[in-house]
Amino acid sequence: MIRADPFGIMKILLLHNYYQRQGGEDIAVARERELLEAHGHDVRLYAVSNETVKDKWDIVKTAWLTIYSRSARRDVADEIDRFRPDVVHVHNFFPLLTPSVYDACRAAAIPVIQSLHNYRLICVNTQFLRNGRVCELCLGKAFPWPGVLHNCWRNRAASGTVAAMVAVHRILRTWTEKVDVYLTLTDFARGKFIQAGLPAEKIVVKPNFVHPDPGVGSSRGDYALFAGRLVPEKGIATLLAAMERLRGRIPLKIVGAGPLTDQVRASARRIPNLEWVGQQSPEGVLALMKDARVLIVPSIYYEGFATVIAEAYSVGLPVVATQLGSLPSLIADGHSGLLFRRGDPDDLAAKLTWLWAHPRERDEMRRGARHEFEIKYSGARNYEMLMAVYARAMAHLRKN
Repeated sequence: MIRADPFGIMKILLLHNYYQRQGGEDIAVARERELLEAHGHDVRLYAVSNETVKDKWDIVKTAWLTIYSRSARRDVADEIDRFRPDVVHVHNFFPLLTPSVYDACRAAAIPVIQSLHNYRLICVNTQFLRNGRVCELCLGKAFPWPGVLHNCWRNRAASGTVAAMVAVHRILRTWTEKVDVYLTLTDFARGKFIQAGLPAEKIVVKPNFVHPDPGVGSSRGDYALFAGRLVPEKGIATLLAAMERLRGRIPLKIVGAGPLTDQVRASARRIPNLEWVGQQSPEGVLALMKDARVLIVPSIYYEGFATVIAEAYSVGLPVVATQLGSLPSLIADGHSGLLFRRGDPDDLAAKLTWLWAHPRERDEMRRGARHEFEIKYSGARNYEMLMAVYARAMAHLRKN
């Protein structure tokens, strides 16, 4: 445990709704909790899981309750009464906790911090992606009807429920009045939420981080690396097409699983030096990163925050990523990695070929990547930012 914390000891209640499949949000919650506890804070996690939604009747009930759950408000109020926290930090409230938890906090005069890990409050499917193309039709609309019209989340009924939740709470001024501080992961995301109508003075940028520091890798492996879910929005098609063009000249290891696993497995049988290594533990991914020459992030949608970039930087691994959304703000082109045109396998192949042919510049990017980690994505830096946010939320509540 870290002693003599200059911020003082706090009681912090975290609220989180787990998805059925673990994702980056769940990892971020676990890391923040561990970091806070390492500094001696009394942290309690109140969590629910979508695993409890088992059958069609449960799905129907959940859809109706997504807008406002009195039971969730009551349960969180009881937790606040038992724990008496200094702050409540909400990570994900969708779909079981709902924005009703804010009212439980307000009734107890507890400041609320809401992390915005994705774009659900301003985009029905959270990704600003439709039919493989960037779509911002719902941005800034009081009722995001295009998301319903185009069945952007599961089906029309489910899309309508999300849209209704967003619109009802806009009318009730929930988004503008019941949260003391919002946390976005990037400046790009902050700009989108401001454009959509959230108060700029309440939105603070705090990225995800890596803790403990895994240390710099050796980059002794002669391979590029992809690590992430095997889903279309991650740019798997672009990645595989680039490997087709390279004809095995640059080895690639793909880590992850998902709906496109069979496609990746088939490509690995056909394309030389392409290996699918399956799902790996976080420690296993970091080990692969330490030996890799470059991490590839070919996403075709607006990433909330690609935590794999912070992980890559922590071991001194440069990143080649799509020039889209928040990624250009995370990749210092030519310093910590390179950017390529969205969905362009020829450009991706060209960037990788250049990196392999310029070892001196690649080593400089390794140092640049590690520098980015040290100044932006370390546990120490993130802890300072988080404590400043909690202090800001408490001051805002006192002021109002």
